[in-house]
Amino acid sequence: MKKEITEEVARNKAEVYCATAERCISEVEGKLYQWGASKESVEKIICHLLDEDFINEKRYATAFVRDKYRFNAWGRMKITLSMRQKGISDNLIDEALKEIDENVYQQTLKTLLDQKGRSIKAGSDFELKGKIIRFALSRGFLMSEILPFVHLEDNEKALENME
Repeated sequence: MKKEITEEVARNKAEVYCATAERCISEVEGKLYQWGASKESVEKIICHLLDEDFINEKRYATAFVRDKYRFNAWGRMKITLSMRQKGISDNLIDEALKEIDENVYQQTLKTLLDQKGRSIKAGSDFELKGKIIRFALSRGFLMSEILPFVHLEDNEKALENME
């Protein structure tokens, strides 16, 4: 078991931790417990950090969305689920997702699908498209966002002929 640290030491460490990057409440709480702070100290420190604007959930949500869709090429669904795991409210998530430029988002998806399409080995065109779709879904894009970039005309005709 970790040795308990004083509230002052924990507060100073938390301030430095929050000053280096945007953090949400759950991340800071996790760090404080990891460092050995008591439950009472954690509550006081979190209140202090919120009052001093070291932690701002709205600012965090906006930065998280911007970084994940630009640098990690994540879709809206994966971003949303990840922020929910961190305890961000649905209102803040929805507000932050509005910051996404739809043209940039669509271009990111198109580029991602083109790159993946060139690297996939598949026996048929149908198999290739299936792998591309599964890849995009795993990145958090919705099927309705993916389908315009994956041309399934041949597959739709084949399905109609089967009926």
